[in-house]
Amino acid sequence: MAILPILQYPDTRLNKVAKKVDTITADIRKLISDMAETMYAAPGVGLAATQVDVHQRIIVIDVSETHDELLVLINPEIISSIGENKFEEGCLSVPGIYDKVQRAEQVTVKALNTQGEKFTLDAKDLLAVCIQHEMDHLLGKIFVEYLSHLKQVRIRKKLKKRLRETL
Repeated sequence: MAILPILQYPDTRLNKVAKKVDTITADIRKLISDMAETMYAAPGVGLAATQVDVHQRIIVIDVSETHDELLVLINPEIISSIGENKFEEGCLSVPGIYDKVQRAEQVTVKALNTQGEKFTLDAKDLLAVCIQHEMDHLLGKIFVEYLSHLKQVRIRKKLKKRLRETL
């Protein structure tokens, strides 16, 4: 297993749309394992393959307090959603930035697991938010794009300043 580098906003590679996984190979399973290790080390609760510069429809999520309930979604699709609410979100690709984003309160998602088996999952609360957030990454969208233009400009300036200070 390996910890992968996470792309940082506003890196344009974060805007690439991920492609469907046609076959779940040993390489895909290794990527999933590396993504999980990367997510846990960051630490985070979700990671999309797009964030590690692999543009395939793969997500890993673990919203458990004990970090031992890894959920893998390959080729996920939201098939229904219920309600709306604003949730505070953060992102491993936009470190240190948090803001409220309007999302569905509950979603039903269908996907493949690491064995290539189809499954359906009903999610609410943090898990529903996380699924929607990570699926946005697969579509080339970052949560800050839901914010006002002014907030986006401020976030870019803050992150560029932080980057200059670390060099």
